[in-house]
Amino acid sequence: MGYFWTLMCHLHTLAGYASVVAIETTDKLDDEQWLAYWIFYSFLTLMEMVLQPVLEWIPIWYDVKLIFVAWLVLPQFRGAAFIYDKFVRERIIKRYRESQQHHNKSPKGKSKTKFVDFITSKKGEHEAY
Repeated sequence: MGYFWTLMCHLHTLAGYASVVAIETTDKLDDEQWLAYWIFYSFLTLMEMVLQPVLEWIPIWYDVKLIFVAWLVLPQFRGAAFIYDKFVRERIIKRYRESQQHHNKSPKGKSKTKFVDFITSKKGEHEAY
């Protein structure tokens, strides 16, 4: 088990370094890969915390997690970007279009900017501060 945690720490270090490098480049693909990786890894960690009592009874859980995280993070596979492209993006686009259609059918022409207008300050409103 000690080797697993050592390897995971090194993967975290590499992922953190690669994420910083991705932020500094102008290429959007590496940004998408690393943002998707951190989202999926966070979700996996959250689910692992919630399901810990059940996962303790699965003897190969840590091996499966290691393989999955390696698949997510390694640039040869680009697993995080693959999951995002194949499953998440389609649902987000579909929901966005549905909300836009619903927005266009809303009564009295109310816009989604109404909330934004409400929370943003008006000109001269906070000048006394």
